Amino acid sequence: MAKICIAGDWAPIRVFKKIMDTRPESIYGDLLPILRSVDLSIVNLESPLSDRGDAAIKSGAVFKGKQRHIKALKAVPFDVVTLANNHVFDYGIDAFKDTMDILNHHHLQWTGAGMSIEEACTPLVINVNDIKIAIVNFSEGEDLTSAGKEPGVMGWDLPKIEDTIKSLRPKVDFIIAVSHCGIEYIPFPPPYVAKAFKQMARAGADIVIGHHPHVPQGIQFYNNIPIIYSLGNFVFYQQTDLYYRKLGYLVNLKLNKDSLVSLELIPYEIHDSGLSLLIETELHAFWKKFKEISLPLHDDKKLEEAWHGFLHYYGINGFFNEISMITKKIKTDPQKGAAMFRNRLTTLQHYHHWKDFMTHLVEGKLESSPQWSRSLIDEWLTCKTDGFKLKE
Repeated sequence: MAKICIAGDWAPIRVFKKIMDTRPESIYGDLLPILRSVDLSIVNLESPLSDRGDAAIKSGAVFKGKQRHIKALKAVPFDVVTLANNHVFDYGIDAFKDTMDILNHHHLQWTGAGMSIEEACTPLVINVNDIKIAIVNFSEGEDLTSAGKEPGVMGWDLPKIEDTIKSLRPKVDFIIAVSHCGIEYIPFPPPYVAKAFKQMARAGADIVIGHHPHVPQGIQFYNNIPIIYSLGNFVFYQQTDLYYRKLGYLVNLKLNKDSLVSLELIPYEIHDSGLSLLIETELHAFWKKFKEISLPLHDDKKLEEAWHGFLHYYGINGFFNEISMITKKIKTDPQKGAAMFRNRLTTLQHYHHWKDFMTHLVEGKLESSPQWSRSLIDEWLTCKTDGFKLKE
């Protein structure tokens, strides 16, 4: 039997940075015993760990931890970090090299990025209690960070990832596919993400797990394979009072050589001082809401309606506001503005968002989405911690 814990986005940034400097164990709160109780713990390292480098010119925020912040990963200690995300190259190749060096020095294994496409796409295979486990990690490669001739992350090359999983299937006992992708802050995955995750399940993955949206999304069982679309934030602080950005969950697995024995989701909330488990009334209310966002995932038509609800909510005003924001940035900071616009053209989340928005507008269907989907979108995007708590 092997016990595995999988966590979402982790970065030594903002108010969490000082805590990681001074008392790193405390950041995990009462999740720490859970993290320490497993045989293998996995987390998404969403920043380089380096004492040098210049910030990249990119579409969004840039993050960097110092090399000393490795002690906050070792405080658990985590065993594996996934690197296929949109921040690990925020300070360039030298800072990425420093990150690999500090991880290697402290015997933290990693996967999902590298100095070549071959290294970036190489899965990590680990033997845990005589059970051979493979971790396959990929992302959308935002800001043109997918590995190719240059270093980078494992990008959205689905045929290559599918072939990797198929080739692993006869050689290992359990395959975990982990992806960093999708639209931020909404309660449902876009259809292109759901389609890709199902493709990985058909290829032979035993579980598929996503992060990047920074809010919890639901779970579906596809041909009995669990697909979890977003774990929400983990040790990743956002300066906001929006409620759902302060929630996340761990995935705990028990497995043997033949099968997945059990799957447990462990919800928590994020405070200025760290993390704490959800309990009692709020825990029960979380599960009620989690069921509400999970049910549409089992029906392709319902998932399309959920996506339609987001496009409707975004609307013409949302499009104008986004375009206006980018064009203003191009005038005041041409390089940053160009990076923002380039990312809209080259990253799948933005491509599908704008393409489907325009298609609904052309066909006159934009404002015909069901109320239930818009209501959930509105709740995820606007509900605040002050005066708002989930109701049972």
